[in-house]
Parts: sequence; C-alpha cells; structure tokens
Amino acid sequence: MLNQPEVTQQTLSVLRSLDNLHWNLVVVLAFVMYVYFTTYEQKKYDQIAAGLALYAVHWFVEIINALIQHLWGHALWTASGGTAFVILVGVGIEISFMFSVAGLILSKLLPKDKKLKILGINNRILFAIINALLIALIEIPLAASPIFQWVYPWWGMLTVWVLVYIPFFLAAFLCHDAKPKTRRIFIGSLFGLDLVLMILFIALGWI
Repeated sequence: MLNQPEVTQQTLSVLRSLDNLHWNLVVVLAFVMYVYFTTYEQKKYDQIAAGLALYAVHWFVEIINALIQHLWGHALWTASGGTAFVILVGVGIEISFMFSVAGLILSKLLPKDKKLKILGINNRILFAIINALLIALIEIPLAASPIFQWVYPWWGMLTVWVLVYIPFFLAAFLCHDAKPKTRRIFIGSLFGLDLVLMILFIALGWI
C-alpha cells in the first residue's frame, strides 16, 4: 500500500510552475557560483570534478525517479512542497543547488593519499559510505515533514543510502582521483545523457 499517494498529484500540480519563484534563489545561485569560481581560482580541478560528477549522477537518478512515476503512477520520492520551483517530481531547485556543490565541498575532507586504508577499507570508499549515510539520515526528518515524501513503504533511509547516495559519492570521489581525460569523458557523457533524456521525456510529457 502506498504511503500518502496524494502527494504525487500535489507535486505534479506545481511541476515547473513559476508561481512560487522567490528572490532567495538568486542568493543560492551566487553561493554556488562562488564555490566553483573560488575552487577554480585555486586550481583545485579535482574538487571541481568531484562536484560535477556527483551532480551528473544526481540528475540521472532524478530522471529515473520521474520515469518511475510515469510508468507506475508514483515516484519513489516526491518534493511535495516548500520549494520555489519543482524541476522534476522528486527534486526542487533548492535541493538541486545543494547537490551541485555537495561533492565538491565534501571532497575537501578526503585524505591526500588516495590509497590510504582506514579500518582496512580504502578511504575513498569509506568516505563515500559515511557521507552517503549522513545525507540519508538527513532525509528522515524531511520525509516526516510536509515538504518531502518517501512514497512506498519499502523505500526509506536504507534504500536511499545504498541505492542513491553511495553511488553519488563514489562517483564524486573516484572522479576526484581520476585522470583529466577520464574525468572529462565520464562527466561530459553523463551530463550529455541527462540532457538528452530531459529533453526527450519532457517533450513526450513523461517527466
């Protein structure tokens, strides 16, 4: 049985509506630009790669979630309120801005030695697991509020942690260490795929 399926219709009713736009979005955008421009000025291209890699995976996952809504009637999660602009059924613009810098910011915590093991685990993998867990835990109070919903009873913190956020941070931290050409191929290809899927499925009215 679905948990509060009415949130799907509630979210779709404001999908990409401009009625709730607010000036605070300009401030958040300026923050995102400052983070990236400052990091670029410092020539920390590995951190920029981490940020962009996570953001590309974020959009791919959100597109999949929106397609699940189209195919099965309800997405796994919905951004049902409290946002100035619902981009897709599961993501508001504020959440998207946050994920645009999450990989970059948290990559600053990585040890310089990419081969270092902590508790017998490679530090990149361990940091991805831990950061993913922290973000998944933050979703618990959000999902208990009116602004965000886990729709299916079997979808919750553990599934979000394993199936969504661990891939986010693995992509970020592995791209952080990758060779420049590998970074460009991964990030460019995934953003290109995201763009094609967005244009196609929005045009079809699927997402």
